[in-house]
Amino acid sequence: MNLLHANDRPGRYPDSYYAATVDALPPFPVLKGAHKADVCIVGGGYTGLSAALHAAEAGLSVILLEAQRVGFGASGRNGGQLGSGQRQDQQALESMVGLDDARRLWTLGEEAKNFTKSLISKHNIDAELQPGIAWTALGKSDLLHLHDYAAHLNARYDYPHVEVLNDSDFARIIPSPAYVGGVVDRDGAHLHPLKFALGLARATRDAGVQIFERSEVHDLVEGATATIRTGAGHVTADHVILACNGYLGTLQRRVAARVMPINNYVIATEPLGDAAADVLAEDIAVADSKFVVNYYRLSSDKRLIFGGGESYGYKFPRDIAAKVRKPLTDIYPHLRDVRIDYAWGGTLAITMKRMPYFARLSANVLSASGYSGHGVGTATHAGWLMAKAIQGQASGFDAMASLPHLPFPGGPALRTPFLAAAMSWFALRDRLGV
Repeated sequence: MNLLHANDRPGRYPDSYYAATVDALPPFPVLKGAHKADVCIVGGGYTGLSAALHAAEAGLSVILLEAQRVGFGASGRNGGQLGSGQRQDQQALESMVGLDDARRLWTLGEEAKNFTKSLISKHNIDAELQPGIAWTALGKSDLLHLHDYAAHLNARYDYPHVEVLNDSDFARIIPSPAYVGGVVDRDGAHLHPLKFALGLARATRDAGVQIFERSEVHDLVEGATATIRTGAGHVTADHVILACNGYLGTLQRRVAARVMPINNYVIATEPLGDAAADVLAEDIAVADSKFVVNYYRLSSDKRLIFGGGESYGYKFPRDIAAKVRKPLTDIYPHLRDVRIDYAWGGTLAITMKRMPYFARLSANVLSASGYSGHGVGTATHAGWLMAKAIQGQASGFDAMASLPHLPFPGGPALRTPFLAAAMSWFALRDRLGV
């Protein structure tokens, strides 16, 4: 079964709060017949749209192929958090790659965050961008780690934006009995992810990119001139950029061995009105310290948008709202009976080390994916880095591509059972507070 078709109606966005609150673009045409371009991009999420936009702005002819609708995948369904740095924290990266390379990765992560903010401003995208992400502690050891990490970022990375709060000040902002405290990254941000994706698509279209939707790629023939085939046509191109993330399937097996799709779930409650202050007293986003992270924020009309729970395999659960209500109630018991107006699932992609997988697959084929839940800024930045790389300016891309990545044990056939067993163990640790 193909994840592109496992859970969604063909050519339709999911029934999410995000899809209900955007002015969708008119459908782009289906690719038919033979086409030629300097660059062919496979995938119409943040990565693909950013790559297309910046390649076109550099004067290249660009065709973008999207199997469903632009922003259909994780780019239009996620928690909307624009975080600082990389998916792994800097202390973990220092252990993984050493201090000098960890500093370079921090610089690239900050560049990604600021680059995304600048794109929103440059193209006048109404993405509802707001500052602030809280990191919460579920126990005293978590709290000590967060406070230590804030001091570490300030001292070693000259990053003074993580505000350390005492217990009472933190509880005033996030009045949940589940937390013992935390910190707030005031330079992190949150946004409406589908509005951002569609804003990027408008800018990409206006830059002259030919966008084709409902044009699923079935075959990629590499060579000095590559051929990309869909059901009704094909493209020949000097360069190919794969921007498929969790929807790659078996199109490129080297990437598929290292980037695994997983499903995550989100709900939006009824509007909370004045009671929203009993959930979040400031308009910030929140991520907790569980291995299977819970994340949430308020919408512009005071709904709680809450993400929690994962699954492995193809199909979403029959009752997504029930799956997400449990972690929601763990954090906010007083919301156990709140009405849930929207519930949806999405497919993202992870890697073994929870760092994105950038790869030069051949002389003229590049790929970036596996953002592991840190994709709003990283994916947008990845598209720009790949657009620069095909123009011969590859230092940023090469820095990300130099990260070590192992294939999942057992390859595509066995990686899901292995991961499910591992995640079940971490979920048990979360429940026990270990």
